[in-house]
Amino acid sequence: MNIGFGNIVNADKIIAMITPDSAPAKRMIQKAKEESRLIDATQGRRTRAVIFTENDRVILSALLPDTLSGRLKNRSDAEEE
Repeated sequence: MNIGFGNIVNADKIIAMITPDSAPAKRMIQKAKEESRLIDATQGRRTRAVIFTENDRVILSALLPDTLSGRLKNRSDAEEE
């Protein structure tokens, strides 16, 4: 799934997508950064979504979670056809 600016994530491995605004989300981002588990795919833009994967990676995206969710839904709809 495209998460913006040509960056691709394996959609089958995504556990959750959240906004980065809450204090717990900010703590999880900081902890992932300290443990070298953070992947910044924002290309220097504002972080609008935090993606958590099965392999314990945290990915930052400049696209909104609603946008990413729509892309994920479109992907699953295309697979059903």
